[in-house]
Amino acid sequence: MKAKSIKLSSHWLPLCALALAASSSAGLTPLGVRDDLHFSLEARGTNLDGSLPVYKDPTADIEDRVNDLLPRMTVQEKVAQLIQGDIDGWMNMTDPLDNTLTYNQTGLEQMMEYKSGAIWAGYLAPWDKIVYAITIGQQYLMENTTLGIPAIIQSEGLHGFTDNGTTWPSPIGLAASFNAPLLAEAASTIATEAEGLGYSQLFAPVLDLSRELRWGRVEENYGEDPFLTSQMGHAYVTGLQTGRRRNVSDTAIARMAATCKHFAAYGSPQGGLNIAPVAGGERDLRTYYLKPFNYACVDALSIMTAYASYDGIPNVANTHLLTDILRGEWGYQYFVTSDAGSVDLLITLHQVCATRECAAKVALEHGLSGEMGGGTYTYLTLPGQIANGTVDISYVDETVKTVLRTKFALGLFENPYPYPDYAETMRTQATRDLLHQMEREAIILLENKGNVLPLSTDISSIALIGPQTDRVTFGDYVFFNASNNGISPLDGFTEFLANTSVKINFAEGCKLWSNDESEFPAAIAAAKESDVAIVMVGTWSLDQTLLWTPGTNATTGEHVDLSDLSLVGAQFPLVQAIQATGTPTIVVFVSGKPVTNPWIQENVDAVLQQFYPGELGGLAIAEIIFGAVNPSGKLPVSFPRSVATTPVFYNYLKGARPIDPGYITPNGTLVFGHQYVLDTPVPTWSFGRGLSYTTFNYTDLKLSSPTISTTEDFNVSVTVHNTGAMDGKEVVQVYMTDVVSSVVTPNMELIGFTKVDIPAGTSQTVTIQVTSSQLAVWSMGGKWVVEPGQFAINVGTSEETFLNTTLTVVA
Repeated sequence: MKAKSIKLSSHWLPLCALALAASSSAGLTPLGVRDDLHFSLEARGTNLDGSLPVYKDPTADIEDRVNDLLPRMTVQEKVAQLIQGDIDGWMNMTDPLDNTLTYNQTGLEQMMEYKSGAIWAGYLAPWDKIVYAITIGQQYLMENTTLGIPAIIQSEGLHGFTDNGTTWPSPIGLAASFNAPLLAEAASTIATEAEGLGYSQLFAPVLDLSRELRWGRVEENYGEDPFLTSQMGHAYVTGLQTGRRRNVSDTAIARMAATCKHFAAYGSPQGGLNIAPVAGGERDLRTYYLKPFNYACVDALSIMTAYASYDGIPNVANTHLLTDILRGEWGYQYFVTSDAGSVDLLITLHQVCATRECAAKVALEHGLSGEMGGGTYTYLTLPGQIANGTVDISYVDETVKTVLRTKFALGLFENPYPYPDYAETMRTQATRDLLHQMEREAIILLENKGNVLPLSTDISSIALIGPQTDRVTFGDYVFFNASNNGISPLDGFTEFLANTSVKINFAEGCKLWSNDESEFPAAIAAAKESDVAIVMVGTWSLDQTLLWTPGTNATTGEHVDLSDLSLVGAQFPLVQAIQATGTPTIVVFVSGKPVTNPWIQENVDAVLQQFYPGELGGLAIAEIIFGAVNPSGKLPVSFPRSVATTPVFYNYLKGARPIDPGYITPNGTLVFGHQYVLDTPVPTWSFGRGLSYTTFNYTDLKLSSPTISTTEDFNVSVTVHNTGAMDGKEVVQVYMTDVVSSVVTPNMELIGFTKVDIPAGTSQTVTIQVTSSQLAVWSMGGKWVVEPGQFAINVGTSEETFLNTTLTVVA
């Protein structure tokens, strides 16, 4: 898969130089519009000569429409475009089951006067109530305001449309598929479900890197690697946005605004727990954290900033990130928004401002971004600050342009409304079939000693044990009761084995959140009565209602950070007790992050990883274990042996992982080492690992040219043979090491991958394109440079090389 080169655009160069003459505040009336244009203040939505205003012409160029509309707007109208509103301003959304179709006229008018750029509608509610609320809001804006500017309607879309839409695996689970084209198809269905109800913006994808595993939000990311994150993020953005809304002109370029978040370096191992400050430098920022945003998001219609600070600068007001890089280097022209309440954090958390006025000014002038709700709405101070000269109107104008540009790009001025047939696009069988494929491809086989798997349906019985067995465990970005749409593993095994004679002996064994071992005897008895024991343990999250409810508990999710990555409560002792019965034991981790219990890898017969699944995860795990489907998932994140050995991401800088391990033998003997004294920095399982029920052999590794210039791209080709007895899918992974470089570089980097389906006994030649820019280093001169020299090219995984060759780059 090809990396996208950095985009440069002259459009934003005047902005970066702060030469905003085109938006000068000269010639303003008290209403904040120019007094020398071809419309009157009494009818700003029309032209004096009776012609159609350019901004209302669906065939006109988007920039012409933006530039025609902006001067017609008052200061208040401009600022309202920068503040997120909420449908609860005119609808009662407190009861998710209530379907009363009535609204508050006064609340509607007040909301639209002050907060109408984007409207939050991410509620659990009957679909017809959502449609009613959105229709009322958009009709008011289009028909009862002077300029008729529609709103962007927002919700969550991290792993599915959240208002009773189809729930997909969490992003870390989607990434485990290593199937970017499949993810693009999945994202398209998510957009379709949201679009019909009237939504035009979804908050996804998350492009943070899972390099700090204690962080609660690991489940929301695509893993530890910049390239994998780039590819999966780009697929998600493409899937969400591709197409146009109904009844819009050809100038519209997308049907849904994807919102890449959180820009940037959120949750890094330099200290990014929850919203803590992140320490780091420019090279670290460029080498790891900005690459996914550059590749996946320059064409996304929205970007959300991060709560944290980077190198002492709050990301919500970071001129270097948001103006110099995003707007200047990358030429990004669309809407940037803060995260919920994050402008207020300039006062309460970062403490770089003492007042709301200061926070609004700093965020606007240093970020050119809008303000999401969840705080005190500091941007409401902007009209007063503009009037007294504290804030230059030019910053407001430039930011409003990005909002208007996004709305024109979505075709909202032509059709901002829900579709009459929205119900026909919700939760369709075609979407469910696609989900089923993703669920299967996301499961990872980590260990399979003695080929204990797949199980045969000719066996007499299985024991299903563990607190994840009779439970639907989703990630945190789902709404209340979403799990009611899911299939638990117990139900999935029951469905799969319905027409067989295999008996299921179920025993929970323990609770996820308890040290109580009183249920162990029943679980042990179930294991002894069975031919094989399947123990399902892991972490858990909660939906967006319960996760924030006092008195509830979770081990992953937003604002839920850990000091220990081991199984919580009695889960690990339960695994040990079942293994001690002598019954072949299969452990399934159902989790949102890696689990650090290396004893399990060393002592049980098979291990599978199922990152938080979607609605059909319980059926998919049964199909994998019984061999109806061959596992093909790969790890998007490495598994440390303990939290003390983190970070363990595979692409560490050269020299960062000396290995002289010590260990403790099974009989308790201490064998001392140095890195570490009684442990090793090597992960239990590393990025890219994933076994199959068949065997693959790699031959004929070739480069399109063994020698290239610093500006040439090249291809890596290899032939993959399925030498086993079962059809299977394999993820071909290509890694690169810069042998000698002017600065310290990662010891290895993923530069390409693709998933191929190879029937048993056949082979396929795979070709992966690599761009020259993927070889670049962030030089001491502060720019990307492809340096002449040798590059080691490996095909395999991050922990095992199947084939290797050398690429030479010449000046």
